[in-house]
Amino acid sequence: MDFPARAPGGEERLVALAESIAREPGLIWKIWTEAPGRAGGIYLFENRVAAEAYHAMHAARLSAQGIGPIQAEYRGVNAALTPITRGPV
Repeated sequence: MDFPARAPGGEERLVALAESIAREPGLIWKIWTEAPGRAGGIYLFENRVAAEAYHAMHAARLSAQGIGPIQAEYRGVNAALTPITRGPV
């Protein structure tokens, strides 16, 4: 997921957000990403249903803050090759 970034709201706010995201059903892990004017993450969910539910909730949360549009791509994991390159799955 990727979206236009807003100026940080302070470390405490971001830690609270990370803790909230960590409790999302089906989330295995998230890598936080940043680029000039952009923020987002690379997520691994247990399944597509959990990923789509999180996407809908997060898009609504960002929209309520005036942030958007959110961009998301869904991809599967190649279970045979990922362990060879030490992918954390």
